[in-house]
Amino acid sequence: MRILSVVGTRPQLIKAAALQPVLRRFCEEIFVDTGQHYDEAMAGTFFAELGLARPDHTLGIGGGGHGEQTGRMLIALEPLLRDAAPDAVLVYGDTNSTLAGALSAAKLGIPVAHVEAGLRSFDRRMPEELNRVVADHLSRWLFAPTAAAVANLAAEGITAGVVDVGDLMLDLAARVSAEIRDPATLKPIAEKLRLPLAPGRYLFATVHRAENRDPIAMAGWSALLGAVARPDRPVVLALHPGTRAALEAAGLTLPAGVAVVAPQGYRTSLALQLHSAAVLTDSGGVQRESAWLGVPCLVLRTTTEWVETIGGGGSAVLVGLDRQAAMRELSARAPLARTVEQAVDRAARIQLTGSGAAERIVAGLTAGTGAGDRN
Repeated sequence: MRILSVVGTRPQLIKAAALQPVLRRFCEEIFVDTGQHYDEAMAGTFFAELGLARPDHTLGIGGGGHGEQTGRMLIALEPLLRDAAPDAVLVYGDTNSTLAGALSAAKLGIPVAHVEAGLRSFDRRMPEELNRVVADHLSRWLFAPTAAAVANLAAEGITAGVVDVGDLMLDLAARVSAEIRDPATLKPIAEKLRLPLAPGRYLFATVHRAENRDPIAMAGWSALLGAVARPDRPVVLALHPGTRAALEAAGLTLPAGVAVVAPQGYRTSLALQLHSAAVLTDSGGVQRESAWLGVPCLVLRTTTEWVETIGGGGSAVLVGLDRQAAMRELSARAPLARTVEQAVDRAARIQLTGSGAAERIVAGLTAGTGAGDRN
């Protein structure tokens, strides 16, 4: 079976790294990178770090507005699909690359397989929500990561081809978790970043979503990070290049106590989460990773598609850009007097088990009917 896989962003590379070794044992893969994350620090280093094969085609389509970017991807993908004549096009997640891959395949009559199908924030103002809804309704195979995602699809009348396969990102996190559990892992990271990092003595943050790049939102989350930062517990902000550019364009500066670093590689990012006092993020991927690692997570959004991480013993809480809510939740979940103890204990106990998603996805594809459901 010939599969053409489309990626373009950091989270998609992580998922591809978990799926590709299994996929290539049973299928011929044509690997396409749209270049949506065109910054080398955001994507390029991931290929070597995660053992990903270099793409067969790199489109170099980064930057621009949503419509422009998606349109350029459609124009570039169509001749590739015609020439390759794959049996299926596989897309991941909810980005413009996802939408372009699904649309271009569907228009050419090529079946679509969607990894991470069924996720819903129920906020149609989010470009990601629109992308994932369209991709789901165009797909023949819908590989859902959770039971809630399956239920979301059923509510929209989609049941054929739906399989609850588990989470590919958990599989990769489980594969590398033993490598980052030792607190000594922080020493080379601290030297590289030139920051005094110690378990429980810092907060880790990421901000990248489009809704958090307008001037009002940037002023809001910037003030929030400044409010929770302390001289003895600074915020380490891994700043997306697009967010950095938006801050500069708006003439905004970050408060004292917020240490800005470049986007980090996969293992470094996981290590910084695991050994932190808490995580603050608008990233769905980081939200899930922090949940698996058992790290308190303040989500800088008012909705989330990853409902399993919220409440009911979940490690995450939605705070939006509310400074008071963030300070209150941080005090309750990561009190200053206990953060070192919490971080050390968490790292000592970490033991992740993969979900087996890659095997189920490949079984579903090769069976042709979505076989391989979880027991």
